[in-house]
Amino acid sequence: MSWLALSDPSAWMVTSAEAIAMFVIMAGMLQTVFYFVLLLYASAALATRPPVPRSATLWRRYSEQAPAISVLAPAFNEELSIVESTRSLLSLQYPEFEVIVINDGSKDGTLARLIAEFNLEPVQRFIDQSVTHAAIRGFYASPALPRLLVVDKKNGGKSDALNAGINCSRSPLFCAIDADSILEPDALLRVVRPFIDEPHLTVAAGGTIRIANGCKVDSGRISDIGLPRNFLALVQIVEYLRAFLMARVGLGKMQALTVISGAFGLFRRQHVVEVGGYSHGTVGEDMELVIKLHKLMREAKREYRIDFVAEPVCWTECPDSLSVLGRQRARWQRGSLECFVKHKNMLFNPRYGRIGMIGFGHILLVDVLGPLVEVLGYVLVPLLWGLGLLSFSWLLAFLAVTFTLGIFLSIATLILEEIQLRRFPKTRELLVLGGIAVVENFGYRQLSNIWRLQGWWQFIRRQQSWGTMTRKGFAAAQV
Repeated sequence: MSWLALSDPSAWMVTSAEAIAMFVIMAGMLQTVFYFVLLLYASAALATRPPVPRSATLWRRYSEQAPAISVLAPAFNEELSIVESTRSLLSLQYPEFEVIVINDGSKDGTLARLIAEFNLEPVQRFIDQSVTHAAIRGFYASPALPRLLVVDKKNGGKSDALNAGINCSRSPLFCAIDADSILEPDALLRVVRPFIDEPHLTVAAGGTIRIANGCKVDSGRISDIGLPRNFLALVQIVEYLRAFLMARVGLGKMQALTVISGAFGLFRRQHVVEVGGYSHGTVGEDMELVIKLHKLMREAKREYRIDFVAEPVCWTECPDSLSVLGRQRARWQRGSLECFVKHKNMLFNPRYGRIGMIGFGHILLVDVLGPLVEVLGYVLVPLLWGLGLLSFSWLLAFLAVTFTLGIFLSIATLILEEIQLRRFPKTRELLVLGGIAVVENFGYRQLSNIWRLQGWWQFIRRQQSWGTMTRKGFAAAQV
């Protein structure tokens, strides 16, 4: 900058405005480039994976090799969907498994519905004390359903309920899911593959989460895949495809995956116990557990793998109101920030290899700085252009990075879905989602970043509550 520019206030203001625009645009470009890399890795991972076998083939192949699995389903005020979800879990196609539903001090009829529907009675159950949790009030089971155990405990939060399930489990692997979710019948057979292919290396694996809104549910099964009529539910379908088919498949291919969704993840119990189970005092318990596993294995200099498998699917009901969705997204943002700050020493630390360089770099770029920079751009770049401090070329560059490239990535993910997995059989459905991938960039994306800023504010204030998450249940998800 010349001395003349420093002495001329208008020139200084223009230079400052251009510096702000440059920062916002470069941050957006960096994020977009990273997403392009993830898309390439995800495409390569899906294109080079072995042919997807049928369920019957998987059963024959794994019936003698598959390790036993305990399916842990923490439930708090899930009266509307708990019976359908439990039925779904009990009918999973897997050689040896148990289902442990943990009633985390529900205030509605969750426990009563389980007892009545499955004819459960109080039983005794020995548990160890490997990880800490709130007191257990009782166990319920039925001789007619030897795979099912219901644990009733004092309320302690989702992490606490999962820890109770870990102590009650009797299998080398456990699958953590949300009680309001539905696993596809062969989901366990598919997600367990890394544990069979590389049993001495694999410590965790995640599967895909899909939106059940608009689908028909019959006896705990998705009988017909459809699209919801609610715009918020539609836009979340595109978001979930982008998050799982692009981000998590790509990061899994890089071996830099920092989160396995709390709605569907498979873990080796021994290693989870070794890191103390799920942490209390965080709403990002799923992310934090994966980071702790990475940290354990890296610091011990042990070879390991944490994988993502795209084919196994867990269906979940998503929020379809602005208030509930906003609380969910603010909570997710807060959880990411809590995990990042708690383990910030891993960022760009060569000791932690790819997870420190790529995994934590991704968290910094997307979760920590992402909403701050994007909202700053939405506000300042058009304002500075309107004041005449930025030329039109700067505004055009900002719009290209923010909207054009964002639309491209969403459409590319839909194409990847159609080529590789084909979960949406009707052309009309893909066209609708393609339209949503465009429309979401004009209004919804900006609102989503405002919710994430609310998560930032909650993090600064050290707020710990989950907020009320009302649900309609799977019967309502059909319409």
